[in-house]
Amino acid sequence: MIELGARVRAQPAPPRVVWSSLMRLHGPGARQWLDLLDDEVEPRVLESLEATLVVWSSLWPDRPDERIRFDIEPDGPGSRLRWTLLTPGPEPTASKIGHMRFRLNFLVNERLRSSYGQ
Repeated sequence: MIELGARVRAQPAPPRVVWSSLMRLHGPGARQWLDLLDDEVEPRVLESLEATLVVWSSLWPDRPDERIRFDIEPDGPGSRLRWTLLTPGPEPTASKIGHMRFRLNFLVNERLRSSYGQ
């Protein structure tokens, strides 16, 4: 897999809460943070390890082989969350990569963080 982008940021919630937020996108008690655009689809969880790892399928139907990996680590009372955008290739255009990175950063480091009150 080729890494197309990654970002690490602190999240105010502990690892178990962040993991749950990435695993359960809907239903009772789920946080409402994943607002998809018209050209995006809801991801499926492809792999997980409780409180430390979640791997999603692609958000983009025109790039169905992409994967989004979330690595979660404790950081004081909160967490450090790293998202990594991966592709088996070929790489999309620079413009598409920029769009995908922007969207992931917005969803994870703006919307998810805001769902925890920050």
